[in-house]
Amino acid sequence: MRRAFLPILFALGFLAAGGLSAGVVAATTTTATTGTEPTTTSTTTTTSTPPTPPSPPSVIADGVTIGGVPVGGLTPAAATTAVRAAFARPVALVARKARFRPLPGKLGAVAYVEGAVARARAAAAGTAVPLKVVVHGKKLRSYVRFLSHKLDHPAVDATVTLRNLRPWISKDRPGTLLDARRATRSVQRALVTNRRGPVRLRLARVAAHVRRASFGPVIVIRRGSHALYLYRGMRLWRTFGVAVGQPIYPTPLGHFTIAVMWRNPWWYPPNSSWAAGASPIPPGPGNPLGTRWMGLTAPGVGIHGTPDAASIGYSASHGCIRMRIPEAEWLFDRVAVGTPVFIVSA
Repeated sequence: MRRAFLPILFALGFLAAGGLSAGVVAATTTTATTGTEPTTTSTTTTTSTPPTPPSPPSVIADGVTIGGVPVGGLTPAAATTAVRAAFARPVALVARKARFRPLPGKLGAVAYVEGAVARARAAAAGTAVPLKVVVHGKKLRSYVRFLSHKLDHPAVDATVTLRNLRPWISKDRPGTLLDARRATRSVQRALVTNRRGPVRLRLARVAAHVRRASFGPVIVIRRGSHALYLYRGMRLWRTFGVAVGQPIYPTPLGHFTIAVMWRNPWWYPPNSSWAAGASPIPPGPGNPLGTRWMGLTAPGVGIHGTPDAASIGYSASHGCIRMRIPEAEWLFDRVAVGTPVFIVSA
């Protein structure tokens, strides 16, 4: 029986194989072409990856500042632009009524903005990031010298002239001087801290050396009147009778000053024909200069005492101005080298 059953199993297996083949053929699509052979095509589905959306630009945390400039919420590029613009502003300098607005570059200042922005990107909210600024001293000192040239004004001394035979003294004017060292420090501080002022520059007041209120004595000699007028500034102090030069040896006219002052002077013969052969005379009662000599900037001419009091009031000297000895001594104690002396013809 076993041998009779084998053909039956073989037939069943063949039928099962045929059914499977038919199933495979049924799943295949046949497309007719222009040729005699059918063409079989299959459809393949491709799945594409969607593009990754761009990440939003990084921004600096809220409340962060760079050198006092708010950059919170800005991109690094925008922060760089904002800090550079703030640093490029001119510095306001004020000196009384004068105003100056130099640019930072003119003052030698350079700001390192990129490094500050890089630090700001990593900073926590509310951080004050410093801005590194380097100031080149040569340029800054050069600009301060320019300021000194503009702001420094020398004091004007009082001067004396004659008006209606009387001394008239002009008003003195104080000068101004820029405190250059302090100005350099103040401007540098404004640049380093990224502040633009106004920076107030200190001007020191410089007093005149010769002031109207304390001018001192002035001598006016009226040659024609044989009189010496001593003024304290513009106020008449005292009047003296004098002797002046003979017509052949006139006392010179003009504006002079006292150049030398000697007590108990020697008399030396001048280089003139009238003194030819004369010898020097030492101090003493017979000295033609008396006891005091006030030599003027007019060569060989001076104010001095004389033992010949009878010559006072006349044109009797060889160009000098003679005074009585006690009066010459009194005058000597009240004038100084530099005292102005006007000699007029009146």
